[in-house]
Amino acid sequence: MKRIVVVGASAAGLAAAETLRREGYDGTLTLVGDEPHAPYDRPPLSKQILSGEWGTKQLPLRPYEVLDSLGLDLRLGMAATGLDTTDRTVRLADGSQVAYDGLIVATGVRPRRLPGAGAHVLRTLDDALALRGLLGPGRRLVVVGAGFLGAEAAAVARKLGARVTLIEPAPVPLAQAVGHEVGQVLSHAHREHGVDLRTGVSVRAVTEDGVLLDDGELVEADEILVAVGSSPNTDWLADSGLTVRDGLVCDEYCQAGQGVYGAGDVARWHNPLFGVSMRIEHRTNAAEQGMAAARNLLHPEARKPFAPVPYFWSDQYDMKIQAYGYLRGHDEVAVVDGDLAGRRFLAAYRTGDRVTGVLAVGMPPKAIRPWRQTVAAGAAWREAVPAETTGAPVNEVA
Repeated sequence: MKRIVVVGASAAGLAAAETLRREGYDGTLTLVGDEPHAPYDRPPLSKQILSGEWGTKQLPLRPYEVLDSLGLDLRLGMAATGLDTTDRTVRLADGSQVAYDGLIVATGVRPRRLPGAGAHVLRTLDDALALRGLLGPGRRLVVVGAGFLGAEAAAVARKLGARVTLIEPAPVPLAQAVGHEVGQVLSHAHREHGVDLRTGVSVRAVTEDGVLLDDGELVEADEILVAVGSSPNTDWLADSGLTVRDGLVCDEYCQAGQGVYGAGDVARWHNPLFGVSMRIEHRTNAAEQGMAAARNLLHPEARKPFAPVPYFWSDQYDMKIQAYGYLRGHDEVAVVDGDLAGRRFLAAYRTGDRVTGVLAVGMPPKAIRPWRQTVAAGAAWREAVPAETTGAPVNEVA
């Protein structure tokens, strides 16, 4: 291959570009990004950047001299608008085209929005900086969506002295991701820190005065943050012939088509470790998948399935939350160390007859790391989880 194009200049795209060079590719390497900024880290946006603990200089994934050393044809501030897989060209927003022999799609996701205008979202550096300057003592912030992003932003806003209302349509926040009991633990933490957490409530629209609920109530706010999930950035692939279904559909090698691979938040691939198709919106997975896609594109004769144990973390108040595995769709949760009431525990997740995930709150890293191998090995539940915890209900926190 003489020319490889990577579309998406964030964690997955940069990891792919670096891997290609590290693996010996010396042809033309184009990295396309729709933001004007050099590749930067996104998890700190809802934490250190929003709180003001970090400045923008701490955010880039690599120093400029390292980027220069990669010898990239860098196209920043330039979105991809179309893909022709027959002629093997990527169309850009300025009307130009970039030819490729190999292509890696790493275009990430975009925030979903609600009807009405005036609400903030939190996906880019510019989003975070715009909201940061508007939070402070006495300011009224309504956060719509109590997933990890919304919960982190709510926690930061409370630390800054803002009055926070957190609205979530589900009865228990994050229950779909981490389970009912663990979701309750996180809910109590927010209420203890003064957040007005409203669950089982839906928002009809955003207004200039606040958010209008389905029952007609207006929750007044100075600022509104909508954190109701994301949509994969696949619109530019509409006429490409590639399969798009809640993401760019890829096989276990991250391949989506002839000479085309996917990586990061935009990619839906078959993970053979769990036997399911998944799309993971977490920082660690983005980097790992970028590297895997690059290697498989460059060395098709030695391709390896991408079968990771996904990892994610979240910081909320004084709680450090870490998880390995695929927790969604689990059949059982068992606390194997610590206790829920003290918000210091380690919980294992069962799907079928195997351990498919583990989550820790307030525990040291050494407590959870051995469980990663347990998940990777597909360990049987009865062998990995102590008998006294198996089948016992997880006590709810009052």
